[in-house]
Amino acid sequence: MRPVGPPAGPDGQTVAVPQDPDTAPVPTTPPARRDPVAVGHSRTGGLWTGLILSAIVGIFLLVFILQNNVPVVIEFLGLSGALPLGVALLLAAIAGLLLVAIPGGLRILQLRRLAKGAGRQG
Repeated sequence: MRPVGPPAGPDGQTVAVPQDPDTAPVPTTPPARRDPVAVGHSRTGGLWTGLILSAIVGIFLLVFILQNNVPVVIEFLGLSGALPLGVALLLAAIAGLLLVAIPGGLRILQLRRLAKGAGRQG
């Protein structure tokens, strides 16, 4: 009578026997499902969002300037000139933006220098 189980080698240890792929047992359990990986926010995604919003604002500004093309006389510090109303308002908005952005940028640089100095000490 032949023993049941895997064949043993000359030293008594079990020997692996290659199976025919056509007769090999098929696994009955399905492969484990992987959950989808959650993708967080990235700098590139933020950049694209900013670019799209900037393009939309730019289009609105262009429409505003084209619709308000009536010339107006601008006087400032003894100088006088005529500009379309939309352009004059755009220049005023840019000047206001610079009044806020320049001190804010300088403050950010100041805080970065303080943070770098604190990082060296700690």
